[in-house]
Amino acid sequence: MVYRSRTQIISDILRIADSGTGKTRIMYNAFLSYALVTKYINFLIDNGMLMYDEKTHLYRILEKGKRFLKMYDEINKLLDSKINKTLQRYAK
Repeated sequence: MVYRSRTQIISDILRIADSGTGKTRIMYNAFLSYALVTKYINFLIDNGMLMYDEKTHLYRILEKGKRFLKMYDEINKLLDSKINKTLQRYAK
């Protein structure tokens, strides 16, 4: 079993909600319990990264959430590059 960080879970939820989705789909696709998905969704709504559309009953990512994903991806790319360079140096 692979453990994920809170930021990884948040990025998973935001990616799932990119096209609009319900809580059940988020729960299953992010592999979270109902209690955890509710906790994370409330956190994301409170911080302006996710919204709930009352008309369609779907969660949607907001601009702040999109910026978070972009920065998260850039950081991961930088770290992956740095880790790969370090591993190559030790492989010699």
